[in-house]
Amino acid sequence: MGQQNFLVIMSDEHQARAMGCAGHPFVQTPHLDALAARGMRFTDAYTPSPICVPARAAFAAGQYVHKTRLWDNAMPYIGEPKGWGHALQHAGVPVESIGKLHYRADDDPAGFDVEHIPMQVAGGVGMVWGSIRREDERLSMPGRMLGEYIGPGHSKYTDYDVAVTKRAASWFADRAAADDGQPWCLYVGLVAPHFPLVVPQEYFDLYPLDTLPKVKLHPRDGYERHPWVAKQNEMADSENKFRDKTERLSAMAAYYGLCTLLDHNIGQILQSLDAAGFGDNTTIVYTSDHGDNLGARGLWGKSNLYQESVSVPLIIAGPGVPRGTCDTPVSLLDISATIPAHFGAPFRGDGRDLRQIAAEPADPDRPILSEYHAVGAVSGGFMLRKGRWKLNWYVGFAPELFDMVADPEELSDLAAVPAHAADLARMEAELRKLVDPEAADAQAFADQAALIAGYGGREEALRLGAPAATPPPEVSP
Repeated sequence: MGQQNFLVIMSDEHQARAMGCAGHPFVQTPHLDALAARGMRFTDAYTPSPICVPARAAFAAGQYVHKTRLWDNAMPYIGEPKGWGHALQHAGVPVESIGKLHYRADDDPAGFDVEHIPMQVAGGVGMVWGSIRREDERLSMPGRMLGEYIGPGHSKYTDYDVAVTKRAASWFADRAAADDGQPWCLYVGLVAPHFPLVVPQEYFDLYPLDTLPKVKLHPRDGYERHPWVAKQNEMADSENKFRDKTERLSAMAAYYGLCTLLDHNIGQILQSLDAAGFGDNTTIVYTSDHGDNLGARGLWGKSNLYQESVSVPLIIAGPGVPRGTCDTPVSLLDISATIPAHFGAPFRGDGRDLRQIAAEPADPDRPILSEYHAVGAVSGGFMLRKGRWKLNWYVGFAPELFDMVADPEELSDLAAVPAHAADLARMEAELRKLVDPEAADAQAFADQAALIAGYGGREEALRLGAPAATPPPEVSP
């Protein structure tokens, strides 16, 4: 097992259910479906935080967000805590990256021997204004989060993904030409289906507007958002910024089209892997940093604890990997543990080797934690998944409790139902075994206040970073 190569492909904002192999009724992902058919798909996988930079920092370090203390999109990974990449470097395993990392800077010791066309946070500082989130001082996002134009076309993100895909092909070819017989690890970061919601015409046309389904729990139908969620959504309020119903449907079609474009690029990468002769001796993992609400509850983007946002796709395939599905809940932190374990490199984190999990009987009671302390949130939010239950715990607000067996769409909050008081108490106790929510919330606010002060105060901080989505590096067409 240790003589095999390891390829990690991570996309951005790919909703876990938006794959044919996950049972989606119309999203076209033939290459991911084929990968899942020859490997193991984890049916209940989660991000450690439903926003880009903290999720990726936690993945790099293999630790929960409350341990890394990299809370939001202005706190990128700089190589501390040491992560799985450093473990490989210490073991002498070649480890490189191509594409989106969303760390701080190219010259930080982030655990890669070489970073090819990396996409990092804007200006090395990220979305600093998002760290200002106390209710009496927080800000609203300027413009439209999803992009000023929505529909068919090309964006810098889709062009960047083409460049990443091409660079991966040349990397495999160069590695094969070296013919040194040394096992390697490569991380490939793609951006789709992250907004802006612009996708080439042929992919947009795959999803006619008059065929798209009605979303669940929309406020116009009488649904009332949880108060914490409502306050977080006020930051961008994408639902109320569509110009008309057609543009809203175009946003859905573009998102689904970006999922299929992502699948196409993954197919190209895997074809290049095979062409270079590595297909039979490489373990492949596909995942995403978090999901997207895609209109459910009138919400867009990520940044909350519902399944659409916090659940991620996760597939592992390769020699010795059993085929099928695994219902044990898992996390991106388990990928962080799997990579060094694959090469026999010592590493201590908060995850477990996915191959061991897949080889064991399903364990639905395995607890999985996700947390959010970033833009728009007036307090920390924590999700615990364990058994049939899912707890969304909001500091200073009422919790939510969902029965994911009887109610997988999270339509009925049971937290205030007397018959489920014991279930709620048990889940809170389980959450507190992993994290002290109030202490983590206080630490996040203290660290964010120190960050703003370090930049010279609020007015100075507002001049830094990107106003919205991070720009990609300039790449050749």
